[in-house]
Amino acid sequence: MTKHRTGTREEWLAARLELLEAEKELTRRSDELARRRQELPWVRIDKEYRFETDEGKASLADLFKGRSQLLVYHFMFGPDYSSGCPSCSAIADGFNGFGVHLANHDVMLWAVSRAPLEKLQAYKRRMGWSFPWASSFGNDFNSDFDVYASEEQQRTGAYEYNYRPGTPVAAFATRMWRRPCQSWQLLWRAHRASSVWRTLRPASRAGNCIRRLPCVAAPPTRRRRNRN
Repeated sequence: MTKHRTGTREEWLAARLELLEAEKELTRRSDELARRRQELPWVRIDKEYRFETDEGKASLADLFKGRSQLLVYHFMFGPDYSSGCPSCSAIADGFNGFGVHLANHDVMLWAVSRAPLEKLQAYKRRMGWSFPWASSFGNDFNSDFDVYASEEQQRTGAYEYNYRPGTPVAAFATRMWRRPCQSWQLLWRAHRASSVWRTLRPASRAGNCIRRLPCVAAPPTRRRRNRN
């Protein structure tokens, strides 16, 4: 039998109004953090990255597809994984839908993973997705953007976590990437704050890119689908 506190309608309303003020304050703080994030300086990317895509090999500049911004989601799917990260998969369920809205704002959305392209394509078919997904297998893209660390780096602390030098930790992957999300609103807030999102802008016609900041997009929508 539950031990949760019970009360009258009036008691509930008073507590709910108090909570509403806290929710509004959280929204205001989130908006302020988003504004400060947008003011971060841009950093030029001169390193050449090559990706495998459904259309063949592509450079980082190629991923823009002629748009002014590139939004990259670092999807956790390593070369030795048999399937994608459950939390990433839940988030990616909305990509087909809000990718269209991003395109209308001149933003190109891609997911990027370290697994070979064949694995990504098979998982993509299984999940019923159609959004662009590139393989960074064999290059340093994910580690350069601080969303991947090898087992050796985890053991020795030779990595960065939250933009600071790391410390040796056995549960690195669990702490960094696999903390469960409790609601779709939390997923949405994570998009605004997480380092797994990167927005890039072309710096010149020569194809260099500027590393910008996590982009704000619409929250994903839930979909029911047979995936057996």
